[in-house]
Amino acid sequence: MSEIYQKTLSKKVSFQGIGLHSGLNSTVNLIPAKEDEGIIFKRVDLNKNNLIKANFKNVSSAKLCTTLENNFGVKVSTVEHLLAALYITGIDNALIEIDNEEVPIMDGSSKDFINTLKELQLVTQSKKRKYVKISSKVELIDGQRKISIEPNEKSLEVNFQLNYENKLIGNQKNVVDFDKDNLEEVSNSRTFCLYEDIEKIKKFGLAKGGSLENAVVVDNDKVLNEGGLRNKKEFVNHKILDLAGDFLLSGYRIIGKVNCHQGGHQLTNFFLRKMFKTESAFEIIELKDFDISKKIPSKDLEKIAVNA
Repeated sequence: MSEIYQKTLSKKVSFQGIGLHSGLNSTVNLIPAKEDEGIIFKRVDLNKNNLIKANFKNVSSAKLCTTLENNFGVKVSTVEHLLAALYITGIDNALIEIDNEEVPIMDGSSKDFINTLKELQLVTQSKKRKYVKISSKVELIDGQRKISIEPNEKSLEVNFQLNYENKLIGNQKNVVDFDKDNLEEVSNSRTFCLYEDIEKIKKFGLAKGGSLENAVVVDNDKVLNEGGLRNKKEFVNHKILDLAGDFLLSGYRIIGKVNCHQGGHQLTNFFLRKMFKTESAFEIIELKDFDISKKIPSKDLEKIAVNA
């Protein structure tokens, strides 16, 4: 979202629900925060060392969800759908209080978070938003999985492709521009799994809170959920949603074209680590005060730093 100034919430909002993997109920409070504070989680069930910065360097696990951990071993998991909601609604700074270790899964998408946040009047803050503008291509290949980013004029564009043996999911792909496109089908696309994998996942102690109320389950050539899919590309759209949430862990909005094949939380995290080490591939910029609805030529972007 090409906003000039940072934004936060105008007041506290709360969510309650079950954790997809822990099966534990939790309450989440989103609270306004000052400029440049970014997104910080606070485990209010703990009395000390309970702050966790939402940053890719703090990802301790990316197995089926994104888990953040601070230097004291305090964790918060399944953060990606809430972070994606903050990305899409344009919130830069927020304190997220949570009374357990896992963000509630809600309906398996970002829909409930976004619907509530859109009812708020966001506060435009005094400091400018910082963007990572890609200047040269960065690529990461891991076997059959690969992800790359290259320059784009003014927005984040994601070209994502899945490649499943399951015929219903198949080789689904989609291209989404986060600045130009209607993001409703991305934001309401749910997490999914194959019916045959459920027992395997549970053997790892995960998906204790999973159900047809918060995940799409595919059994061979049919969707087990009542009502079926919400949109024709729900599988790949959910992956794009996950990527947006994980990209917010960069601490910036990113301007570039992403191509991703068979990606997921782990690949995205590895990619962000590589990208920020490739300092020649990007610069940190702010937008100048003019009508950003017009096309933004590169010369009108104000460069403020080279290194993250």
